[in-house]
Amino acid sequence: MKVTFENPDKINGLMTLTVEEADYKEEVEKTLKNYRKRANIPGFRQGQVPMGLIKRQYGASVKMDVINKLLGENLQKYVVDNKIQMLGQPMAAEGQEAVDLEGEAPYVFKFDIAVAPEFKIELNDSDKVTYYNIKVDDKLIDQQVEMFASRAGHYEKAENYDPEQRDMLKGDLRELDEKGNTLEGGIEVEAAVLMPQYIKEEAQKKLFDGAKLGDIITWNPRKAYPESDVEVSALLKIDKEQVAEHTGDFSYQITEISRFVKAEVNKELFDSIYGEAAGIKDEAQFRDTIAKGLKAQLEGDADFKFMQDVRKYAEDKVGELTFPEALLKRMMIQNNQDKGEEYVEKNFEASIKELKWHLIREQLAEANGVKIEDADVKDAAKEMARAQFAQYGMNNVPDEYIENYANEMLKKRETVDNLVERAIDRKLTLALKNVVKLTKKSISIDDFNKKMSE
Repeated sequence: MKVTFENPDKINGLMTLTVEEADYKEEVEKTLKNYRKRANIPGFRQGQVPMGLIKRQYGASVKMDVINKLLGENLQKYVVDNKIQMLGQPMAAEGQEAVDLEGEAPYVFKFDIAVAPEFKIELNDSDKVTYYNIKVDDKLIDQQVEMFASRAGHYEKAENYDPEQRDMLKGDLRELDEKGNTLEGGIEVEAAVLMPQYIKEEAQKKLFDGAKLGDIITWNPRKAYPESDVEVSALLKIDKEQVAEHTGDFSYQITEISRFVKAEVNKELFDSIYGEAAGIKDEAQFRDTIAKGLKAQLEGDADFKFMQDVRKYAEDKVGELTFPEALLKRMMIQNNQDKGEEYVEKNFEASIKELKWHLIREQLAEANGVKIEDADVKDAAKEMARAQFAQYGMNNVPDEYIENYANEMLKKRETVDNLVERAIDRKLTLALKNVVKLTKKSISIDDFNKKMSE
């Protein structure tokens, strides 16, 4: 098979593959012979079907399959052998007419190839990038202790409603008429749950201040939640579309007051978070353990910010790159046929920006010997699993559960792709922290968060 490649502007390539009869004939005949051995056609014993009949029934499709396979193999081989950095997949060349495979060879196939722009990016100790050391101070530890105590808290019965607490009320709701009497046939809801601190309108909220068990409050749900038909409909147990029909006052007789009480900061709390095996005996050890956990977590946040800054630095250092935009847009349209050209136009610039970083990251990874193995992907899965458990305050999850959770993640293809990306970023971050000159800055968590939102 003859393969030629034209690439005059370095980014738009045209590959031409000329298929001769000798390229496919032997494979087609071999395949048809195998078909003949397995063919089960009425009137003929298996393996005794005339070859002419086999060719008439299967010859065209077998020939097409063999040629398609040849095209794919030879195109890919040429790309690899000639070190062409192809973007996306080859596309049939514009103006390429349908090849008539029923006619005689040779057959000529042309493909448009998007080629990555040529550039070189290197980072060394002459390149300065800021690295933020986030301070683990008492304020941050206090917030974490507060969070743990709140998560482990519980509700207790109370006699009076206190707006400063996270009190939850239960009571009977009844719709009132214009005179303030219970409306005949109106809405009635027993044991309706209400948390007055979340009422939007201040005057309605204050109606509940100091309320006691058995008190009857006259209030207006529609005024209390002026912009949320969803909240009103949920409270009144009606469809959202019916809210407009019930804009008057309601009575609310309090039948129960529950007050949220945070857990005590004691050994029971320590063990529930870190497990008895951690051996935390007092609040000082508890705070020290929290500090260590925060330090590891915040280092991950700092690494993430570092890679964001590396990306911007590297992109600026590389400068503008020229991409085969027309061809890449054709690819995007082909891959997003259900979304149309408007979607492509709207997202193309962002796509090119991500593509540029992808190419830069590839060079940086190769230059620093970053290679991803199965163990790296597994570690990324475990790290993600621990982070997800930690969001729910579960810091003492046994390794066996982490292992099983990670294995479940690895069964999903889309999750694996994400984990590979995380593994690359993780190893590249470690490598680059030892390559570039770090300008270290100590910073509070609040100031760091501001940096992240800039």
